[in-house]
Amino acid sequence: MKIALVYPSIYSAGFNTGGAPVLFSQSHAGLATLSAVCKKEGFRDIKLIDLRAFAGWESVRSGLRAYAPDVIGITMMSPDFEYAMKFIDAAKEECPRAKIVAGGMHPTVMTEEVESNPKIDHIMTGEGETKFIELLRALDAAKPYPRLIKGELADVDKLPFIDRELFDFLELPYDFFLELPFATILAGRGCMYNCHFCSPAGKLMHGYRIRRRSVGNVIEELSYLKETYGIKSFQFWDDCFTEDPRWVDEFCAVYIRKKIGMPFVCQTRADIICKRPDMMRKLSRTGLKMASIGFESGSDRLLKFINKGTTVKMNIKAAAICKRAGVKIWAYHMYGLPTETREESLQTVKMIRKISPYRSSAAFFTPHPGSFLFDYCRKNDLSLIDHHDNFVRFPEEDKAKIKGIDYEHLRMCARASKEASFAVKARIRIERVLWHKKNKAFRLKFTELAKKDPSTNKMALLRQAHSEGKM
Repeated sequence: MKIALVYPSIYSAGFNTGGAPVLFSQSHAGLATLSAVCKKEGFRDIKLIDLRAFAGWESVRSGLRAYAPDVIGITMMSPDFEYAMKFIDAAKEECPRAKIVAGGMHPTVMTEEVESNPKIDHIMTGEGETKFIELLRALDAAKPYPRLIKGELADVDKLPFIDRELFDFLELPYDFFLELPFATILAGRGCMYNCHFCSPAGKLMHGYRIRRRSVGNVIEELSYLKETYGIKSFQFWDDCFTEDPRWVDEFCAVYIRKKIGMPFVCQTRADIICKRPDMMRKLSRTGLKMASIGFESGSDRLLKFINKGTTVKMNIKAAAICKRAGVKIWAYHMYGLPTETREESLQTVKMIRKISPYRSSAAFFTPHPGSFLFDYCRKNDLSLIDHHDNFVRFPEEDKAKIKGIDYEHLRMCARASKEASFAVKARIRIERVLWHKKNKAFRLKFTELAKKDPSTNKMALLRQAHSEGKM
């Protein structure tokens, strides 16, 4: 059985119209996990169709004809919807006998919208690893299987490590100071918090309980990455890496004892940092170089409105704790929340400037499907989203999200909050030069290897080069 796994997310990067090989980009843990599970269960003929690697829709069609898959599994977030539907149209025309299976966050939270497309043979909601294998076995035996499939929560310790060689590139570092080669990893699934701009979508996908991998399992994968690919830095992609202090304490102890020694980045929360400043110091000694924190707003009223569970005072205190521990801050925050006033948006600018983060990432509030505020905006006739592309939340996108918001003012706020202090600018310039020199040798050497062997998967090439002592 030939299985194509499809990554349709071109709303940001677009097609690779230049045709040049992509050496660094962002992968997708869900597809890479699914690929690993399929191979473990004996379904080994798997090909990735990553729309970012194609020159356009005609080359996508050509790729479909060349591989002629029996089953096509496509994941989608809300901004991917139109591209996913266009791909499905092409797939049904080029491979009419192939069974198309749609899964991921958007089919989970907007099931009826996906169900309305008769070209989709099966729709998977929630986690799909277990049920996808059941479906493949049924299809292989020509047995019927329901169109709408409710996934089962996986035992995260029993899942195989993700297929690092599914995507044909090396992972893009979170920031320039992270040494190449770089990788991302998940230590668990789920989020215990109920922020109204996000929840309950994640709980519909991953359940209401956090399932954390054992420390031993995570350390084993990090050791594998280091020994097999020569990975030198990484990032935890968990929604909140630090919600279980006991797990973090054990991780730090084992990480140091096993001498993993790679610098890393994780996501955390201001309230946790304030409650456990000792944990940030311990993580810093272990190798944490940057913490991504959702400060969200400089208005206590809005923080309460979005059910964040933090205050402005906590945000500022948490930032100070991180700086004392020697941990850089990536500050997430948003503008344009429903009911936000002009004064409150300026309060957010003021808070971010007071925090003075290493990196500042501003977003425009977007009513994402599956969230409490998505329903709130619909109920109050606020949403201006008329196309799935508009679910992209970047301020650079000239698209209004909800009514009653002065987006020109918010763009000014976003620019102002991104403006780093002189000291931070100077530090970034110095570190950029130093780290550019450190990573330049790797980039040049790997680019040369890729040119000599363009047909080999880039991660496989890295594995071979590392085993031969070339990298």
